[in-house]
This record gives sequence, C-alpha cells and structure tokens, in this order.
Amino acid sequence: MFPIKGEAALVLAVIFGFAFGWLLQRGKVTNYNTIVNQFRLKDFTVLKVMMTAIIVGGIGVLVLTNMGMAKWHIRDANMLGTIIGAAIFGVGMVLYGYCPGTGVAAIATGSVHALVGAVGMIAGAMLYAFSFEWVKANILAVWKLGKVSLPQIMGVSPLLLYAVLAVFALVLFRWVEKRHL
Repeated sequence: MFPIKGEAALVLAVIFGFAFGWLLQRGKVTNYNTIVNQFRLKDFTVLKVMMTAIIVGGIGVLVLTNMGMAKWHIRDANMLGTIIGAAIFGVGMVLYGYCPGTGVAAIATGSVHALVGAVGMIAGAMLYAFSFEWVKANILAVWKLGKVSLPQIMGVSPLLLYAVLAVFALVLFRWVEKRHL
C-alpha cells in the first residue's frame, strides 16, 4: 500500500490541495467568465484543462494501481442517477459559473460571488443527504449496471482507453485552436 501514512499523508494532502488550487488559478478556470464562455462556445480553456486532468489523472491512477500503491474502488454504475446528477451539475455550473473545485479555488482568490454560490452547493448537498433514502429507492435502483468500469463495458484495457482518449484530446485541442483563435 501507499508508504506514507498518518500526519505525513495529511500534510501531503494539504500541499497537493494547494497545488491543485494553484494550477486551477494558473489555468484560468477560477475565472467566472472563462467557465461561462466555455458554455457559450467562446473559450475552450475549461475543455482543455479538464481533458488534460482526466487523462493525466487516469494514467496516474493506472500506474499507481499497477505498482500496488492503490486499489480500484469501483462503484455501482447507476445510469439514471448519473444522468440526473450530470444534468443538475451542468445547470448548476452554468448558473454558478464554477464547478465545486473551481468554486473553492475562486473563493481562495477572494471571489465573493463564488462564496455565495458555495453556500448553495452546501444547501444542495444537505438536501441530497436528507432525501437520499428516496433517491436510493426511486432513482438509483433504476438502470443499475452494477460494479463495472467503462473499460469493462467496452471490453478494452484501461491503458488502451486512455491512449485513445489522449489522441482524441490532442486532435480536439488542435481543431479548437484552429477554429477559435
């Protein structure tokens, strides 16, 4: 398992958290206009930052798993819950102008409107927690695929999936740069 434990792991978590926030700030995704303009198809910074993070993070987890330093914890694939949750998340992101991570990073830069929106996120989380039993019975029980991953569903190795995703991202980035400069 991971060789760093206890207080050292907590210190590393704080350091990596600050580094993540700093990278979000450097990537300009703590700026309300950057995120809103992604949805207006005028600024593709968010697309590039997120695709890069997904690929680098996915490959990092794959390497750590193969080295025995991490384990996969595959959750139930509840497709109806995922679709509804994604829709709520997307609408919230358009209205708020941030996702939870960029919202917290924007708060750290002094954004008051990000702080107000974070109160809404906390209220939404509490509403979800209080209604979870109903959600579990009426939403999460529908279109339930069990504990499967995308590579398992597709019948390919995770490495192949990340390689294809990386090539797709590079082609997409090049196309976006040519069309939207």
